[in-house]
Amino acid sequence: MRQPVDGQHLVTQQRKYVVTRGSDEAGITTIAVKGSKKAVVRHVPAKGFVAQSPVVIDDRWALVQDIRSEGPNPEIMVVRYDLTTGAKSGLGKLPKVSEPEIGAYDGTFAYTSTDGRNRSCLIVAELAALSARTVGCVAAPGYLADPVVSKDSVTFSEISAPETPRRCKRVLTAALSGGPARPVPAATKCIQWSGASVGGATVWSEVAASDPDQYRSKAYLRESADSPSRPVGEIATDTILACGNWILWETRTVDADGTESFQITRWRSGLPKPQRIYTGKPGVALTPMTCQDNTVYVEAADLSASPTYTEALAAALS
Repeated sequence: MRQPVDGQHLVTQQRKYVVTRGSDEAGITTIAVKGSKKAVVRHVPAKGFVAQSPVVIDDRWALVQDIRSEGPNPEIMVVRYDLTTGAKSGLGKLPKVSEPEIGAYDGTFAYTSTDGRNRSCLIVAELAALSARTVGCVAAPGYLADPVVSKDSVTFSEISAPETPRRCKRVLTAALSGGPARPVPAATKCIQWSGASVGGATVWSEVAASDPDQYRSKAYLRESADSPSRPVGEIATDTILACGNWILWETRTVDADGTESFQITRWRSGLPKPQRIYTGKPGVALTPMTCQDNTVYVEAADLSASPTYTEALAAALS
């Protein structure tokens, strides 16, 4: 369904609810019942705050995050809504969110928190029970970032010696069921960016901080922890996502005249090569993908059309 660029934009769609966000500066977030379209939540960020994706949602609860990045006191605010009543509350005794990046898979989410020893810690939490475990921590000035959650794993990055010539960024993955994180062996040391893992297989990307084009990175896949890596070409940086048994990513090509085109590719363990599932026409941009209930959602914006429009796309994955 096509919408004006300055209208409502799809954030994600759960089996019972649809989450949209306005194009206003703050990004008012609306959660509505899928069939009746009755709004059960209308979240308006506080003054000075802007809504941040994703929205974590299950059959009863939703987590919405706002950030204030301007000014002397940057802050992150996270609230949980009861979708049966519309009431909102905090996250109880969960560690406080310290970085705006949240990875989500249905009602499971992962984020970074700073503990009492000023360490950056990766937290995996359950939205319904507000239970959590700490996957690992690193001492400052190092930090953890880029969490991506699948049905069985969380994959994230660790940055050490930031703002120095010794800067190193590597990708790690850990099972949601417990246990320590393990590094994903890199093709080139210290320039891994982000990745996703499911069923023991991993796809990750690598780009150096000094690379002139940070929007494109080289990607690799590995069937298992001890199998050799295989290159899969260039991808759009920070677009790798797990959904069902699949790992997906976006690619970006630029024509001679500078016009961009985007594609979506998927792969799962056992396939000899990745599969292209979407090819956009020149001038159509894609938002980052989200996954809910084994379905991937993305919004395509055609800014070359007259009038301009956005279109929500979905693909069910087993």
